[in-house]
Amino acid sequence: MELYLDSANLEHIRQAESLGILSGVTTNPSLLAKEDPKVDVKKRILEIYKLVGGHLSVEVISTETTGMLKEAYDILKWFPEATIKIPMIPAGLSAVRKLSDDGVPTNVTLVFSANQAIAAQNAGASYVSIFMGRLDDISLESARVLEDICQIWEMHEYDSEIIAASIRNPIHLTQAAMAGAHIATVPYNVLMQSLKHPLTDSGLKSFLDDYNRLQTEISKLQPNRIEIVKPNLTKPAPKTNKRGAIKKQGL
Repeated sequence: MELYLDSANLEHIRQAESLGILSGVTTNPSLLAKEDPKVDVKKRILEIYKLVGGHLSVEVISTETTGMLKEAYDILKWFPEATIKIPMIPAGLSAVRKLSDDGVPTNVTLVFSANQAIAAQNAGASYVSIFMGRLDDISLESARVLEDICQIWEMHEYDSEIIAASIRNPIHLTQAAMAGAHIATVPYNVLMQSLKHPLTDSGLKSFLDDYNRLQTEISKLQPNRIEIVKPNLTKPAPKTNKRGAIKKQGL
């Protein structure tokens, strides 16, 4: 399962990218709205792509097919590598079909059921994003919904990729992998949390403490250094008599 970062924050993206585990980034109007309102959206998206490369989903905001298509082709003019994110509504499916026919990659978002996912696949979606956290919010078992969708994909050998989205915690991440999702797009804080475990921290501390203890014991076993006095190889000055004449040395 590949990992995407669900963010528009450059610093978070930069730090996550440095880990070497990201395959892409997803954005949406809500994530962009959290950033500085003065930031130029086009500039920010291009900066993100420069940092990570690979997949980058950019969402349209229109709710009509014509408007979605216009936005999509406008985005592609300044960012040809974009994956166009389209909402799971009837007008969105029509837009996905047209974009798919033109060879444009699409990511159908806000999918909450197997039937919606099947419709997105049949419209030609490249990616189908299942929102786990929002399903849990209304007391539906998101892991079961995702598992059902993945089983349908395997049974029918669908070619669009399933993205587990709205990841709220590391458990969602594990459940997505177990269900068979191709990709999980994860907020920065959840991604970093998923990398930590108290036993990792305590184990590392134990290893380092043991190493330092061993070095202390080794130093105690080493013999004391004996200082070697080097002989003075300088020739002594010749002896002289009272008049300053050098005495002849006998044979």
